[in-house]
Amino acid sequence: MLFCIIGTDKKDALDKRLANRDAHLKHWGESGAVKLGGPFTSDDGEIMNGSMLVIDVADRAAAQKLVDADPYKVNGVFESVEVRAWKWLLKDQ
Repeated sequence: MLFCIIGTDKKDALDKRLANRDAHLKHWGESGAVKLGGPFTSDDGEIMNGSMLVIDVADRAAAQKLVDADPYKVNGVFESVEVRAWKWLLKDQ
């Protein structure tokens, strides 16, 4: 089942984000669940300020377990995290 994970960074969390980035990428890379993902940025693309992932897992409990272990969540980068069931309808031809 697909879930979209939307994490919104706390104000002024960039330094904390950068300090935990390698662990965050390792966590999700090793999960085997990620279909696509990347950071939200400022309009000029220069400053990361959130994250979006689409993951494929058995159920919401499995999605939440991965989210709860994300170094960005564990180390206080995110102000909020939303986990939403998602249906992949459109894709680039």
